[in-house]
Amino acid sequence: MENVKKNNYRSHKRAIRTRNFFVYFFLILMSVIWLIPFLYLLFQSFSSVYTTKFFMPYANTPENVAAGYPVWTFNNYIKLFNNPYYHFGSWYKNTLIISAVSCIVETVMVLGTSYAFSRLRFSLRKPLMKLILILGMFPGFLSMIIIYFILKLFGLSGNIYSLILIYIGGSAMQYYIAKGFFDTVPRSLDEAAMIDGANKNTIFFRVIMPLSKPIVVYTLLITFTAPWGDFMMPSYLAQGNDAARTVAVGMQKMITTLENRAEYFPVFCAGGVVVSIPIMALFFWLQKYYVEGITGGAVKG
Repeated sequence: MENVKKNNYRSHKRAIRTRNFFVYFFLILMSVIWLIPFLYLLFQSFSSVYTTKFFMPYANTPENVAAGYPVWTFNNYIKLFNNPYYHFGSWYKNTLIISAVSCIVETVMVLGTSYAFSRLRFSLRKPLMKLILILGMFPGFLSMIIIYFILKLFGLSGNIYSLILIYIGGSAMQYYIAKGFFDTVPRSLDEAAMIDGANKNTIFFRVIMPLSKPIVVYTLLITFTAPWGDFMMPSYLAQGNDAARTVAVGMQKMITTLENRAEYFPVFCAGGVVVSIPIMALFFWLQKYYVEGITGGAVKG
């Protein structure tokens, strides 16, 4: 009987190991496939010329240079910031300003709206939530024309401030995840604070916020990355004004308008690497809170 139990245990353990092997193999394979575009971008950014030869630059030797092979070089990053035909530094600064300002203001508005819908009870609460849900079903580009003419009426078209206003204006509609997180915080904490004489503002800032670090970080990341990678709205509002372009719009113009695309493609890839650095740094630094914010906000709606 004991031998039968041992055999069953060994068979079960072997089955678990086999299953785990295929699961991890699949995950590793998917990770490699996911990394290929970024590796391509990285290798091309250090290449002297555009290449399709396994997208790998060669060693910087006289033989490879004489043969015309792409060699390792940092010149693409130097050209990126020192070129008379485009102003990558200005685009990068515009994008950073837009993303940083929008991120701070949007986070305050999203968290405030989420707290109000989660904790307060008023007559228009459910109709407002349903209205926001319906409005969120329509893509934002449907309102681009009317938004442009409204901004033009106030003299705000063609500059970065108009983009900040647009991103902030619709930020309260992103309350769903944060509201779900606030719903998981026990209401007994609010009641205990109210017994001690705290008002709604004190409860929000002194009780709820210290317990909501994951959802605050999640909201900060989402509101920062959305303007950083947006292309459609900035390209429409810039209207050919180079000083108002973001990195997404500027790099698209750079690669499509310059005549020698093969020469500037490695520079374009270098720009892609530089643009991805802030987002990668933020996610690696705050990924623990990001995951907690998503899982905590998905418990209740």
